[in-house]
Amino acid sequence: MTVAGGGTQNQPIAPPYLLTAVTEDSSPRVSVTGDAGLTVVEIAVHGRWSPQLGQQVSAALRMCLAGPPTPIVVALHDLADPPGASLPFWLALWRQARLETVPVNVVFSIAGTTVLSRRLRYLRGPQPRVYTTAVEARAASVARKYRTDRLQAWLEPRPASVAAARALVTRACDAWDRPKQLQDAWLIASELAANAVEHARTDFIVTMSRTDTRLHLAIHDCVGSFPDASELRLADQPAELGERGRGLRLVHATAVAWGAVPTRDGKVVWAAVA
Repeated sequence: MTVAGGGTQNQPIAPPYLLTAVTEDSSPRVSVTGDAGLTVVEIAVHGRWSPQLGQQVSAALRMCLAGPPTPIVVALHDLADPPGASLPFWLALWRQARLETVPVNVVFSIAGTTVLSRRLRYLRGPQPRVYTTAVEARAASVARKYRTDRLQAWLEPRPASVAAARALVTRACDAWDRPKQLQDAWLIASELAANAVEHARTDFIVTMSRTDTRLHLAIHDCVGSFPDASELRLADQPAELGERGRGLRLVHATAVAWGAVPTRDGKVVWAAVA
């Protein structure tokens, strides 16, 4: 897994939270995949267990938790851990997600014949849910998703869709009584929708959701290329918030957090407004 804009295990991770797709077969590695509306995210772990692999998983989890509160499936089918020695790590990861300001549900997917699977399934006291396949885990996670309000629109790659994305933001802010977040969310929607129209040139899905303090916007398109974090050097070049056309620099300057997650057919770029 490549995490752009990140750091080591002991350093805070700052936006943008870019979880790029894994195309090579190297091992060990971690891959992260979301769906179009970020209703569930899957973290798949590949290779022999080691503290270094755990650091990769921890970095991926922190980036996922920085975004919209989305159920997470941790797929361990390709993890080599014959004695189940990684159990304490997975339990700590599960508890960490549960202790977030907005708790995030983490479930595990692992073949039932492994020692780690048996140890996960037969714990005393509170324990995570464990499923035999990733498909079962994803389906259960979506069904149990926290009841966060969501509004969504499927738009075509044409200029009028930028205005439609802004209209969805206005509708969300009116419905959820978030007038103070309207301007920033409107600016971000304009930029992300314009990027989808001008660069991705595919149909795209706009999803609005909320937590107690934040408004979340996510746009899914069918192009897998990611923003380049090296181009977002904003400290000395702040974007003018009223100016269209500054692209992701404007998103970076306006959002309290933003990032991107690969999907099976493209990517989702998300941003949060406080």
